[in-house]
Amino acid sequence: MKTLITILLSLSLQAAIAQNSEAVKNAFSKSYTLEYNKQYQKAADEFTAIYDAKSYEMNLRLGWLLYEVGKYNDAVDYYQKAIALHAYSVEAKLGMVYPLSAQNKWDEVLNQYRLILAIDVKNTLVNYRTGLIYYNRKNYAAAQKYFDTVLQIYPFDYDCLLMSAWNNYAQGDKAEAKNLFEKALMNTPSSKSAQEGLALCNK
Repeated sequence: MKTLITILLSLSLQAAIAQNSEAVKNAFSKSYTLEYNKQYQKAADEFTAIYDAKSYEMNLRLGWLLYEVGKYNDAVDYYQKAIALHAYSVEAKLGMVYPLSAQNKWDEVLNQYRLILAIDVKNTLVNYRTGLIYYNRKNYAAAQKYFDTVLQIYPFDYDCLLMSAWNNYAQGDKAEAKNLFEKALMNTPSSKSAQEGLALCNK
């Protein structure tokens, strides 16, 4: 009798797990359709009945959807929960940057970028964005390090060539700035910014 009860309980548990798994898949599927139609809050609401605080995937998804809604603090909370579950997650840290940036919390954005670079030192997107922040703060020496890292890996990347050129110009190195502006124009001959920079270097 005990064996039969154990088997029945096991089957019941398996059925419940399968049912829950199906509900989770349906919630994700519906949320993507609603997001496509820009119904972000409704997409987030799909997870209300099945939310599991220990689900990295749900926290990550809710972080993104609530950012789209404009609930930035809530979005950050969900991204933090995702990071707590996967401390080395670069995607969750990059996700958190969006609501932080929307609130102009640039010191916190920089902190996330530092954490990412501690995991993935050659991450070109994060190196480039970090360089941009320092450039906008007129900390050109700090910015150069990050732009240089990107150009070591992507020597013909237009965006980084252009920003590195302007950064060198701001530091007074017209020769290097000219070289980089010319390379940027090789990549994108119609670039007004590179044309303007090259003209300044030739004065």
